[in-house]
Amino acid sequence: MADRRRINGPVGQTAPPVYDRPQGKRVAGPSGETTIRKIFLKTGVTPSASGSAYLEVEDPYANRPAGTSLKLTCTVHGPRALPRSAPFSPHIILSTHVKYAPFATRQRRGYLRDSSERDLGVHLETALRGAIIADRWPKSGVDIIVTIIEGDQNRDSPEYDKDEGWDMMNVLSGCITVASAAIADAGIDCVDTVSGGVAAMVAKDAKSEPVIVLDPDVAAYHKVFAACCVAYLPTRDEVTNIWFKGQLPAADAIIYNKMVERSIVACRSANRVLVQALDETVRQVQNPS
Repeated sequence: MADRRRINGPVGQTAPPVYDRPQGKRVAGPSGETTIRKIFLKTGVTPSASGSAYLEVEDPYANRPAGTSLKLTCTVHGPRALPRSAPFSPHIILSTHVKYAPFATRQRRGYLRDSSERDLGVHLETALRGAIIADRWPKSGVDIIVTIIEGDQNRDSPEYDKDEGWDMMNVLSGCITVASAAIADAGIDCVDTVSGGVAAMVAKDAKSEPVIVLDPDVAAYHKVFAACCVAYLPTRDEVTNIWFKGQLPAADAIIYNKMVERSIVACRSANRVLVQALDETVRQVQNPS
């Protein structure tokens, strides 16, 4: 007797799809040096959680079948009391969990977290710890879970494997921003809304000089020399986390400082989107109709 509850695959052999022509290489636009890509941010997407948010970055090549488009969702559970067996803590215990969906990147991810996902969780916890007023909830815990639905990768180009590690900077920046929105949606007191921003030193082609751009679309550049991700509190003018990756063309501290300053500019742009999304949520609560 056949199993009617299972959808069986084809009996014979199948051939993979073949496109009419290969996808060409992307070309970076001039706006990346001064502005970031458009961001969509919405809170309250998971009713069962204490707070939640969804973030999506605009796809600059929307006509492509698999263009770059970062999609993140975050849920916050807590604050809630710790078990009786747990030692006393005068401040809240923050737990962050960052996980790629199995289909989020070009290479299929496993169901267990790898080293890159654990690194993202450590950086996210450091960035958020500087914003949360932890002594408001003694002997309490809060779980922040970020799921990466789609990574910031180009799945069309066969030459993208050599730059695959650089997309983690944009992922971390989005994780910081979406987690800050979910924390605010959960009603957890913070000193300020923390947001993430990325700046990178790139070369547009083999003959061009390296330049610093905001929110880089990695697949659109010939080479990425270094990238810097910053978590920033705009009202207090404080940095809670810095992650620098790569090697600069010359050992010059001025270039490093300039990359941090450009990352802060990207943080302020992302923070404006964050504040606007929270204001919209407050207006919806005050005026349900």
